[in-house]
Amino acid sequence: MTTTETRQGATAGRAERAGAARWALAGLSLSMLLSSLGTGIANVGLPTLAQAFGASFQAVQWVVLGYLLAVTALVVTVGRLGDLVGRRRLLLAGLLLFTTASVLCGLAPSLGALVAARAVQGLGAAVMMALTMAFVGETVPKERTGSAMGLLGTMSAVGTALGPTLGGLLLAGPGWRALFLVNAPLGVAALLLAHRHLPADRPAPAGRRARFDHLGTLLLALTLGAYALAMTLGRGRFGVLNLVLLAAAAAGAVLFALAQRRAAAPLVRPAVLRDRRLSASLLMSVLVSTVMMATLVVGPFHLARTLGLNAALVGLALSVGPLVAALTGIPAGRITDRFGAPRTTAAGLAAASAGALAVALLPGSLGVAGYLVPVAVVTAGYSLFQTANNTAVMADVPADRRGVVSGLLNLSRNLGLVTGASVMGAVFTLASATTDVATAAPGPVATGTRVTFAVAAGLLLVALALALGPAAARTLAGARTAGGRGPGRGREAREG
Repeated sequence: MTTTETRQGATAGRAERAGAARWALAGLSLSMLLSSLGTGIANVGLPTLAQAFGASFQAVQWVVLGYLLAVTALVVTVGRLGDLVGRRRLLLAGLLLFTTASVLCGLAPSLGALVAARAVQGLGAAVMMALTMAFVGETVPKERTGSAMGLLGTMSAVGTALGPTLGGLLLAGPGWRALFLVNAPLGVAALLLAHRHLPADRPAPAGRRARFDHLGTLLLALTLGAYALAMTLGRGRFGVLNLVLLAAAAAGAVLFALAQRRAAAPLVRPAVLRDRRLSASLLMSVLVSTVMMATLVVGPFHLARTLGLNAALVGLALSVGPLVAALTGIPAGRITDRFGAPRTTAAGLAAASAGALAVALLPGSLGVAGYLVPVAVVTAGYSLFQTANNTAVMADVPADRRGVVSGLLNLSRNLGLVTGASVMGAVFTLASATTDVATAAPGPVATGTRVTFAVAAGLLLVALALALGPAAARTLAGARTAGGRGPGRGREAREG
């Protein structure tokens, strides 16, 4: 074989691998879209479901809570399970489970059957959320990890933005069953792409038997389930049941930590959480996700009560945030690859802090633009942060722990969203000094908005301080050492 033929063969091989990686990433992106779409599309149908089944709001809200609880309680567990039994095998099972459950939701004869099918759908979504990011390291070249994470973030934002709009159209046309049946063809497409293009699971080392932490799994699921229920029951108003659930979650967290110290094969190794950089990244994710819920909790009331927009315009204005996230996800990935994850993380947090402060300080006379432009800055900063933070966390994770670490990342985001819905809502209600913000005067609502975003800015500044802490500062100053092992390492590291 001549030199020319050898080069042509190598070029063809690289092109084939690049094509396979693109198709694999397409399958992962569709999986991320589906899990995000499944979270938001059902919310818009709750009034219709209450009417269809003759049920109360407290009963039909379990259509949303069942999905949320399954995702929150199991996302770390399924990530670890993927590390043990094979991520490709488990992701295919998760996609099949999600698709089948979507059909069962659409055919549900009763509210109880619908809630049960939604919980199963949430289990499938937990698998998809936990394993899509874990697969990036196996399907994408290291120098393109940031771009891949940005694409996954974009698809998540598209699913969030598309959920209410698509749900409204389906309710107006085919009816509520279509809210769930629409997932079936998309799920089949994702399943086919994943089956065809994802790399095969690596065989386990000979003689090594995979062990699973059953006690830790049970304790973590109960703890996270209790916390999620405490934050969601009562629609932001804390009562005795909420406090009991919080106490149970705290006790469960202590028991889980003790069980992990004694387990031969712990679900989450204590050394993982003692890693300061990883712990800081997870805490930053919780804080930033908590803040992002402020735009969803406060936004509708501020736009309607303070700025006087009708329902249609409020919906249009609220779509600005997800639209910005969708448009900035891929550029955020390229920026991360170009300048490094630590710098991009800090820049994103700084931008989000500035946007939140602008909402808190700018006069109401600026109208709709005075609110939406700063919120767009917050969202763009969030997109930068999320892409860079995910890239930094996943860059150096050993192959046999990618699933559980990806699960922890998704858990931190989910816990932030659950916490933000309750805490930021409570801050807004207290600052508005009214018992019913839906009927409050424009002045108190405007005050509540400013105070809530001032609190949000404070949380973002705490996250920025974590990003610029001693460990991160050393990373920023010496990107050659911290980034030379993976993506997002900075231009000077690549040149060095």
